[in-house]
Amino acid sequence: MIFSTVTFLFYFLPLFLLIYFVLPFRNTALLIASLIFYAWGEPENFGLLVISILLNYGFGLAIGKAKSQGRTGKPELILGIIVNLGGLTYFKYFNFLMAGIKSIFVTANVALPEFEVVALPLGISFLTFHAISYLVDVYREKTKCEKNVFALSTYMTMFPQLVAGPIIRFSTVARQLHHRHHTWNRIDIGLQIFIVGLAQKVLIANIVALPADKIFSVAATDLSFVVAWLGIVCYSLQIYFDFFGYSNMAIGLGLMLGFTFPRNFNLPYVARSLTEFWQRWHLSLSRWFRDYLYIPLGGNRVAPWRTYLNLFVVFFLCGLWHGASWTFVFWGVFHGFFLIVERAGLGELLKKAPNFLRHCYTLIVVMIAWVFFRADSFSQAAGFLYAMFGLNHFQIAAAPVGSFLNGVTTTALIIGVLLALPAKNIAANVFRAYRRSVWVRMHFLFATVRRASLLGIFVLSAISLASGAYNPFIYFRF
Repeated sequence: MIFSTVTFLFYFLPLFLLIYFVLPFRNTALLIASLIFYAWGEPENFGLLVISILLNYGFGLAIGKAKSQGRTGKPELILGIIVNLGGLTYFKYFNFLMAGIKSIFVTANVALPEFEVVALPLGISFLTFHAISYLVDVYREKTKCEKNVFALSTYMTMFPQLVAGPIIRFSTVARQLHHRHHTWNRIDIGLQIFIVGLAQKVLIANIVALPADKIFSVAATDLSFVVAWLGIVCYSLQIYFDFFGYSNMAIGLGLMLGFTFPRNFNLPYVARSLTEFWQRWHLSLSRWFRDYLYIPLGGNRVAPWRTYLNLFVVFFLCGLWHGASWTFVFWGVFHGFFLIVERAGLGELLKKAPNFLRHCYTLIVVMIAWVFFRADSFSQAAGFLYAMFGLNHFQIAAAPVGSFLNGVTTTALIIGVLLALPAKNIAANVFRAYRRSVWVRMHFLFATVRRASLLGIFVLSAISLASGAYNPFIYFRF
């Protein structure tokens, strides 16, 4: 089950909220609902989820006990990390590793028996990172081990962030798991954020996903310069508003349930360097790699060459985390390379350049990287880049641009660009100036207009979903 479905919006969520606010045992209601939410889409892996929860509950208790006895708890932590990463490696990378081994043996003319393909459990990457952050924070004494197995289970399975994040640290919600406040104001704000996220996902990401997917399915020899750029712009908007929208829906649901989740995106496409881009993109993931990998490796407190190596390792693993494919790895290494180059001196040069050039540099690098992230193979990515940069002599496409666009997709594309780029800042400044005017006293009118607008975009989103419009789910790949 995912948020952007009729089943979730009109059946699961209303029924859950009714039960949640009527019954006094709210954690129990949230836990049961979360388990049903997961089992709805992955019934065959439900046992795996339970085993993961119990194992990490045990590892947390073991680390806490070691601390209370004056020991470091490091052996227990290492064992917990190995178990969690072992499970992630098997389920997410077994097929990838076996395919690589098989190709090596094939080149040596040695036949290997066929191996059974391992299915990827839904949300396993996020579940693993939640578990590891919990164990490490208990080890670092940033939080106490959770002795209530149901509270820990609620944290690990909480359906707002179970499938697609954001990555919430246990220390962030530990107190709220036991004591949280529910107010009409928080529910109201949470509902508004949820509707905005739903609209970002359904009315922008889903709509621009259709031309993006169609263009990426076109043979490279049939791609023109203009069509290729249209494809990567659409995909850049799709992946941004898909992640951003889903994060906002999770944050909104959290607020309605009394939890405060951190912001996950901060206008990444206005960044003027790759360093700034990663200070704005998927913040919960960036901070996870920073705090649990980059800093423990030494961060930037070591010799320059070690700092560069640390960045390379972090982004190699960041790419691998996103998917078991060399194109994902290359995407991560590509970003890591530019971060290293910026730290080595390019960053200082960029500061002296006009903001427009800095912004163009960042967008071009990011979109080139997205080609590898989206492509199914290096050959497809290479062909796409050839078309993007006119290396196929600006040939005329077999399918013209107009065949990928209509009134709806063009409108979504324009709105997406305006919301993702600095035009949003201009609009925000105008709106702030407007609010400072005398009309700001008409608070009730503005609130009514805002709620009417949100109701309108919710209705449009619901109509789109009910009509069976294109609704891809990117997170199945992660």
